[in-house]
Amino acid sequence: MSFQTYIKNIEEKTGKSRSDFESLAANKGFTEEGKLKKGVKATEIINWLKEDFELGHGHATAMYAYINGKRE
Repeated sequence: MSFQTYIKNIEEKTGKSRSDFESLAANKGFTEEGKLKKGVKATEIINWLKEDFELGHGHATAMYAYINGKRE
């Protein structure tokens, strides 16, 4: 499955857009000005996505990568 397919599936499952997830991550204190804050670990964000949005590990990891700046 391609990265873009993972992201599309997440949007369909959660009803949240990519930019929604970026905003939610900022509101949770994970990012600032579109960048991960120093000291924030990938596992914190992945666990949040799994718990709050019921994403599987692969999908949570893909959204973490998106939040962290990956676009392709």
